[in-house]
Amino acid sequence: MKVLVADDSPTIRRLIEVAVLDRGHEVISVEDGAAAWETFERDHPSLVVVDWQMPELDGLEVCRRIRNSPWARDVFVLVVTGRIEGDDVVNALDAGADDYLFKPFTPSSITARLEIAERRIAANDARWAAEEALSNAQWMAGIGQTALAIQHEINNPLAALLGNVQLMLMDDALDPEVRAMADDMLAQARRVANVVKRLSQLNAPKTVEYLAGATMLDLSERSH
Repeated sequence: MKVLVADDSPTIRRLIEVAVLDRGHEVISVEDGAAAWETFERDHPSLVVVDWQMPELDGLEVCRRIRNSPWARDVFVLVVTGRIEGDDVVNALDAGADDYLFKPFTPSSITARLEIAERRIAANDARWAAEEALSNAQWMAGIGQTALAIQHEINNPLAALLGNVQLMLMDDALDPEVRAMADDMLAQARRVANVVKRLSQLNAPKTVEYLAGATMLDLSERSH
């Protein structure tokens, strides 16, 4: 797991770095809030340990920016602070912090907070995976229901169309121009029949780009 540590105190940074490395994680250290935000945008760490009071940007502002970013869902933020008065803890949580660690702290206390973060991150990962699997299952079920509806609504009129065109083509006296039109109608009707058939045989539906920003179900021959 990638961990970002942001603190303007070299001693505090080193204490946290050692604890993170002992847990087997990769650590990136910075000394101010602006560098913390820049690093987060670039590397998208799973865990951010940020001091409340830092140069450039304070820890709560970094926390707010993280929570307003596209990666907010996947990151755990631990705020390190010496502020324990009034609504300080509430303010940290309101800014988007998941947990907090009071200074001065011991190696065992930072390790305990890291363990909490690891468990929360693992639980969230499992939750997102389960939600994605459910969403995919619902999408697949919807595709199956759509395929059945299309078959039901199209197959009967399509069969009638194919039959009537084929009967027309059996007439030897048919005008050549009309015959050409009937041949084209037959080809297009068969094309529709092939699309319906492919839709009914979809095992792993995929989408392809149709227009910029829009996708559609892939029913091409190559997808089967």
